[in-house]
Amino acid sequence: MTPKGLLGAFSTALNLILEGKVKETVHNAFWDHLKEQLSATPPDFSCALELLKEIKEILLSLLLPRQNRLRTEIEEALDTDLLKQEAEHGALKVLYLSKHVLNMMALLCAPVRDEAVQKLENITDPVWLLRGIFQVLGLMKMDMVNYTIQSLQPHLQEHSIQYERAKFQELLNKQPSLLNHTTKWLTQAAADLTMSPPTCPDTSDSSSLAGPSPNEATNNSEPLSPTMVLCQGFLNLLLWDPENEEFPETLLMDRTRLQELKSQLHQLTIMASVLLVASSFSGSVLFGSPQFVDKLKRITKSLLEDFHSRPEEAILTVSEQVSQEIHQSLKNMGLVALSSDNTASLMGQLQNIAKKENCVHSVIDQRIRLFLKCCLVLGVQRSLLDLPGGLTLIEAELAELGQKFVNLTHHNQQVFGPYYTEILETLISPAQALETKVESV
Repeated sequence: MTPKGLLGAFSTALNLILEGKVKETVHNAFWDHLKEQLSATPPDFSCALELLKEIKEILLSLLLPRQNRLRTEIEEALDTDLLKQEAEHGALKVLYLSKHVLNMMALLCAPVRDEAVQKLENITDPVWLLRGIFQVLGLMKMDMVNYTIQSLQPHLQEHSIQYERAKFQELLNKQPSLLNHTTKWLTQAAADLTMSPPTCPDTSDSSSLAGPSPNEATNNSEPLSPTMVLCQGFLNLLLWDPENEEFPETLLMDRTRLQELKSQLHQLTIMASVLLVASSFSGSVLFGSPQFVDKLKRITKSLLEDFHSRPEEAILTVSEQVSQEIHQSLKNMGLVALSSDNTASLMGQLQNIAKKENCVHSVIDQRIRLFLKCCLVLGVQRSLLDLPGGLTLIEAELAELGQKFVNLTHHNQQVFGPYYTEILETLISPAQALETKVESV
């Protein structure tokens, strides 16, 4: 960064700090002023009245439509005209009213705020009590906003689905050929399924890396189902050639996200391959330590960030760093360190991992894709119960990838399901079909 850039960054940071200090100073000054007013003889209740009025508005905003009894109670307890009369006669009981407000807050707050409200009950100073009430009420307002958003989410999602489908139908009415690429995509997925069985990780042999390739041509006697064809189609998108412009029209909006998932899948393939090779050289002692495994994962992930721009340099750096980490960790634990020959062999195997034809890379890649297929069919949690060999060390990362993939495909199916059903009915004969329509997985 240039001196000018550093100066600008420093200036921005300083302004933020000063802005925060100014707000804090003004905030404290207000509460100090309130204390002076209530301590005066006779007391000045002007600020207190404004605070109580605002508290009343916040409490009312937290009520649900059916809570009429509480609404009446708040209106009566914090009646603005009555409070003004009491203030004019010097009889406004600020502490009493604050305690009454606490009782209402206890009825309205979420369980997570119970402790905060209870702590306020021990405060006897009216100013500090009002200050604490406003802090907790702010949290309660956020709770209500989050609750409202959560409650509306299904309705918003349904509206989004209907809106997206309607807009797509408008385009389809103007361009009858709009589903041509989508049809070709699903046709290819159906053809792929007739060439390879749709197995899931829980049915594969996880005792070793040996196993048939999902792309191996085999006779699949099981009848096709629309859902399985669609799952295969979604998986094929993670292999999509960027130069191929015949991308399914129904997934154009998700193309960038699918590319990100493809990149994440590739990174996990290399990471799992690195860990698998590294474990064969370091034994169970090092890899029995979650801390050591996490450290290798952090190193690998960090160094792979530049893989696409300079793959050879990135994988070389990974091999050097991982080899050095294993060598040093073995020495630190008093174990036999790697010999020069073993170190050279380890680095050589790690550098070959980046090549797609590499045996370890190929099998790990196939197993991750098989895991993702199982996620679409069975769900993420069930798919994690019996991971194939070589994937257990990246379980958390796989769960994240699987959930993202499931969420994306689930929403897409909800929007475009009717179009997929119509296309699949032409691809799958009634005698073959196991389902009559595409269902959300």
